[in-house]
Amino acid sequence: MSNTWRIGTRKSDLALWQANQVADAFEKLGVLNRLIKIESTGDQNLTQPLYEMGIQGVFTKELDIALLNNQIDLAVHSLKDVPTQLATGIVLAGVLPRGNVYDILAYTQQTPTDAPATIASGSIRRRAQWLHKYPKHRFENLRGNVQTRLQKLEASAWDGAIFAQVGLERLDLLPEKYEVLDWMIPAAAQGAVGICVRESDTELIRIIQKFNCSQTWKAIQMERQFLRTLEGGCSAPIGALATPTSEGWNFKGGLFSPDGSEALVVDTWVEANQWETKPQLLAQEILNTGGQQIMSALSN
Repeated sequence: MSNTWRIGTRKSDLALWQANQVADAFEKLGVLNRLIKIESTGDQNLTQPLYEMGIQGVFTKELDIALLNNQIDLAVHSLKDVPTQLATGIVLAGVLPRGNVYDILAYTQQTPTDAPATIASGSIRRRAQWLHKYPKHRFENLRGNVQTRLQKLEASAWDGAIFAQVGLERLDLLPEKYEVLDWMIPAAAQGAVGICVRESDTELIRIIQKFNCSQTWKAIQMERQFLRTLEGGCSAPIGALATPTSEGWNFKGGLFSPDGSEALVVDTWVEANQWETKPQLLAQEILNTGGQQIMSALSN
């Protein structure tokens, strides 16, 4: 039995906030732990758009390596950054209760409308959905941690930039001027904190299961199953959101062409006993109605 579990995390303030939430959950169980900070590929390259980097798991790869090399015992992630196909020997052991799922537009003067405007984001999913709604707008790449991106927006001539609301909330950085984009389908597992461990660490998995949030677990499994069936990663314009109801789930998922010209969306209700199977069928429906052509074009 380990005396102290080593928690691997990225170095950003948001990543450390998330890792400390996991550390607190361990401490409430009387389990000792310590944080180990690791820099990811996505943190090292802050100029290239994520969708152009051509790497699955740009924010998770180095933590995976540290896990497999026994340098850490668990890795804490923004689960939306974690590929649906985990590295061999690594499993998702649990999730914390989910935070806010939506994206927001932080704007400088007034909310951009159909008039030509410049919006910033490093996400192809956000870009595609925004351009589908506002085809006259143009996009600028925006990378860096939350604070850096807010500073870049403030210093720019852009009309606005898109952020995950949960990250700004967790760091108490919500700007005065913002609009919740509840029409934009979030990334699969957005707002969820995931904990990955070595598959062989059964004792650690058992401990994590004591504070795993079962409702969040089902939701993110549905969204990641939808994403996995479409064979998309963080570089694909795919969104998915499972919202619990008293008798099942409201599920919305979409695949978009990068320029926003095409949008294939499902918006349906899923019975409680279908949460493990229905998302795959919905994704297959999208593939069969034009989605395969979009995914093929993305891979070329």
